[in-house]
Amino acid sequence: MKEHCYDAELYRLQGKLLLASGANAAEAEIEAEAKFQRAIEVSRRQQAKSLELRATVSLAKLWQSRGKQAEARRMLTEIAGWFSEGFGTVDLLEAKAILEALL
Repeated sequence: MKEHCYDAELYRLQGKLLLASGANAAEAEIEAEAKFQRAIEVSRRQQAKSLELRATVSLAKLWQSRGKQAEARRMLTEIAGWFSEGFGTVDLLEAKAILEALL
């Protein structure tokens, strides 16, 4: 199982690359959203909360740009609320900034 420990992060990075590729924006967003969703699914199955947070942040950013603020806020609040420490980490600081922007 260890050889698959970063599958969630690989899916997330594939999504980010799709968005940055300059390809058909609408198509890239659909494919990136699927990659972010897959990253979240894999990280949940592996109980990898940090990777789930990263994937959720990426999905929330995409949803924010597509006008899906309520969905982004709900999903990001859920995962960010799980953490009881590490509030100074880059991932949690980014999640907090996005949540503030979504209010």
